[in-house]
Amino acid sequence: MMSHPQTEAEYLAQFRTAPVSGFSRRSLLAGALAVGAMGLSACSSGGTTSPGAAASGEITFGNNQADPVPKAAIEAAAKAFQDANAGLTVKMNTVAHTTFQENINNYLQGSPDDVFGWFAGYRGRFFAAKNLVGDVTDVYKATPGIPAGLLKACSTEDGSKQIILPSTYYPWVVLYRKSVWQQNGWTVPKTLDEFKALGDKMKAKGIAPLAFADKDGWEAMGTFDILNLRVNGYDFHINLMAGKEDWTSAKVTKVFDTWKGLLPYHQPDALGRSWQEAAQSLQKGQAAMYYLGTFAAQQFAKGAEQDDLDFFVFPEVDSAIGTGAIEAPTDGFMMSKRPKNEAGAKKWLGYLGAAASQDILVQADPSVVATSQQADVAKYTGLQKKMLAVLKDAKEVALFLDRDSRPDFASTVMGPAIQNFIKNPDDIATILKNVEAQKKSIFTS
Repeated sequence: MMSHPQTEAEYLAQFRTAPVSGFSRRSLLAGALAVGAMGLSACSSGGTTSPGAAASGEITFGNNQADPVPKAAIEAAAKAFQDANAGLTVKMNTVAHTTFQENINNYLQGSPDDVFGWFAGYRGRFFAAKNLVGDVTDVYKATPGIPAGLLKACSTEDGSKQIILPSTYYPWVVLYRKSVWQQNGWTVPKTLDEFKALGDKMKAKGIAPLAFADKDGWEAMGTFDILNLRVNGYDFHINLMAGKEDWTSAKVTKVFDTWKGLLPYHQPDALGRSWQEAAQSLQKGQAAMYYLGTFAAQQFAKGAEQDDLDFFVFPEVDSAIGTGAIEAPTDGFMMSKRPKNEAGAKKWLGYLGAAASQDILVQADPSVVATSQQADVAKYTGLQKKMLAVLKDAKEVALFLDRDSRPDFASTVMGPAIQNFIKNPDDIATILKNVEAQKKSIFTS
């Protein structure tokens, strides 16, 4: 995993030049020999080459899959693509997740890679509105198996253009180890009161009820999201994320008041702990539950450990609202506005959006499921099959705070605000007043 660069120049330099190991010398040599061919397409304006056009040369690929499991998965998919497409090579530029996310705006305004990994929803549409990404409508239409329900999440705001090829998604749920719960006779809570009562039993046994981390300023956003969905419902949540609701309202205050009542069940010192460390505390039996995306399974060894992992959707807070809404962030891939190798980029994008690549990804990383309806679910683990069932049963699906809202609001306002709340839970009114003031400034700019 790369260290955080000290300057923007350092960041862009390492992002553009640091290939990930794992490819054959033959592939790298082929990429070097393709430089001349790439030069012929360097002046491409983007969006003019059909996905079936002849393609050759090097495709640069930026992504945030730096953790070992997803890194191995995407490298395996790239190798399979190269084996099936003679003359095409994928140059992997892999950056640590948080570094990638924090610098995406500068990256896209600089010299971005031909194809890059990003998120469906507001986060993708935001950069499309700034004219920083390419139109991949033709690739999208030519790729079979994409669920109709993802059409809007993968399009521009007006729905006129497709801007992302979806690949995998995963629900945010309350994870736990079956063996630990069986040993203690614990059962899945259905309501918030039952959830707290269970937490008291866990504390009495010297086990932290909820693993918790917010070192990088995004992890705890998921807790806010699910509480807002449970307290106020999906429509209010989405409108709040879009800057259409008042953060000082009684409805938002109630979300934080509810959260304040749960803080005694969280692991302390969350701001100094990464999500990986929190997941490892669940894996080691030091914590009994963890509300996180199912990617937490990456911290569990394949086989018996992952088979011991189970989950439930966050319990009911208000019976009038219920538990029909969940969060299921959708990851996918976009094309830069002016790719150096447009034909190659579209070829690679079509592969990433189809079942063949997704089968590789989800088998290498069983913490996610494929978006393609043509994916081979017969090879899914028990955890993945349950994930599919939850996604199928969900009445409403949110994408996550930093995907459902403007990236500048999510990262510069909400990340620090939630960290401030974790440190100062008695100062809710002041925190929300500051959020509202900054929201007005950002969403009117």
